[in-house]
Amino acid sequence: MLVRHWVCLAGMAILATGCSKAPGGSGQTAEKAQPAIAYFKVDPATAGTISGSIQYSGRRPSRRAIDVSGDPACSADNGGKVYDGSLMVSPKGVLANAFVYIKSGLEGKSFETPSTPAALDQHGCGFIPRVVGLQTNQPLRISNSDPATHSIHPMAQVNREWNHSQGPGEPPIIRRFPKPEVMIPVKCNIHSWMRGFIGVVDHPYFAVSGPDGTFTIRNVPPGDYVLEVWHEKLGTQERQVTVSPSGQQQVDFKFKGE
Repeated sequence: MLVRHWVCLAGMAILATGCSKAPGGSGQTAEKAQPAIAYFKVDPATAGTISGSIQYSGRRPSRRAIDVSGDPACSADNGGKVYDGSLMVSPKGVLANAFVYIKSGLEGKSFETPSTPAALDQHGCGFIPRVVGLQTNQPLRISNSDPATHSIHPMAQVNREWNHSQGPGEPPIIRRFPKPEVMIPVKCNIHSWMRGFIGVVDHPYFAVSGPDGTFTIRNVPPGDYVLEVWHEKLGTQERQVTVSPSGQQQVDFKFKGE
């Protein structure tokens, strides 16, 4: 009997210990605080710049008109004319809408996500801009300035694919892409000619060439990098780039046309 009594007392002590409350009286085990992310801070005294142009050799393609008469709203808004924007070459032989970004050389560095949204509008029954870049988890603000209803359908493969209809005057749509993906094609399921592309990277070192074919990537920490340029029709090219402290690095790409 005495042995049994001591065994019972020991069991009760174990149960009492196992059911002890966490500090604060919640009755649950306190969760460990997640360590804060150590974001990389660029030293402005040594940061450099990568700039350049995207050149096009060969016969300049003529503008190709798209028939939008199937949607009266699109036809009325554009005077019945919408042009294909997949290959925009200026009279000076430079290329717009090329996505340029640092492909490698930033490993081990984490960068704070911008709170300012990137913008994508549907205007003239097209995506404006046709190519947009943003960081992972940066907000993308999607608007519809047209009198027509559109559907925004990013056909992501690494991130989650989604499709959202947006009518005239409806509030902007805010979306995020948590994983790097270059590039995400975007289409409108209502208007088959509408095409766009989203480039998602996990750092702020990217740019899209403008109508003058130039690009600039600022505030780059000194180092050795692989720079890649992407174009929807002409593919990709890579270049080894070394950015010296406070250096101004010029990099020009040339795509060969027909």
